[in-house]
Amino acid sequence: MSSQNSTGSQMGQQPLSREDLAKLVAADIAPGSYVNLGIGQPTKVSDYLTPEQQVTLHTENGMLGMGPQAHGGDIDEELINAGKIPVTELPGASYFHHADSFAMMRGGHLDVCVLGAFQVSTGGDLANWSTGAPDAIPAVGGAMDLAIGAKEVFVMMSLFAKDGTPKIVADCSYPVTGLGCVSRVYTDHGVFLIEGQDGGPRLVLREAYGIAPEELVKRFDFPVVIAG
Repeated sequence: MSSQNSTGSQMGQQPLSREDLAKLVAADIAPGSYVNLGIGQPTKVSDYLTPEQQVTLHTENGMLGMGPQAHGGDIDEELINAGKIPVTELPGASYFHHADSFAMMRGGHLDVCVLGAFQVSTGGDLANWSTGAPDAIPAVGGAMDLAIGAKEVFVMMSLFAKDGTPKIVADCSYPVTGLGCVSRVYTDHGVFLIEGQDGGPRLVLREAYGIAPEELVKRFDFPVVIAG
């Protein structure tokens, strides 16, 4: 399911906020999917999934049927997602051992996982666990299991680093989480598709926000195809 027609015309004049980005990702998740939302920005996606989509959310720490983030009186301190954020449960929710949760991830039972990233390569390589900084997270954790176990990997991130360089790169310079696993990259300035071709993968700009598509692709030092 694509929200290109409904969101592109409404939000194309300015970069997407984190809320708009989460709404866009939620609209692109196919009905009936089993989905894992990574810690950080991807958790916002749960707030914009509709009951009609019948999407079942999985969380790494052992829950299936997770609902949106909990607020106020709905907060149960023992009911949290993998990022330790209080969440709600939907009818039919279930709980299980951490090992069973990882079996679901590694066994190909998730249709989509949505992850944050420091870098994504044009070949779909994902780097999202360490920048090499002294205070960086010391281990890759479940991100690598999600990256290679889910049928599709969507990434949510800002498009440009603090120095203005794109975080979609020809080759990742940060430690890699998974190789050739990312299929879509959702950013504040555009949605990108990584498509396989006979001559190798290609990067396609599906939609641009806050900047003309022709101007946006000039910011990269490699070819980017403009959809349509």
